[in-house]
Amino acid sequence: MAMASICDAIVDKQVLTRGEINAALSKAQRAIEEDDDHELSGANRAAILFPIRVLQLAGEATGKGEQPTFSDYAKLVGKLS
Repeated sequence: MAMASICDAIVDKQVLTRGEINAALSKAQRAIEEDDDHELSGANRAAILFPIRVLQLAGEATGKGEQPTFSDYAKLVGKLS
């Protein structure tokens, strides 16, 4: 949740837009999903992707004025994975 708060501050200070942050997170997610150079287990890949997905969901929620708990995010990420 700390990183989500930092992302909110970056948007509030108009350093980046929410769309730019989401684009960067999506780029990172694609890079991990497409990385065949490293032999990662499914569990390792999921663990690496988890914080990215939480930040994406947090950005969407903030844009809607919602404030889900970490448990809510974990459940959502689990359903989307």
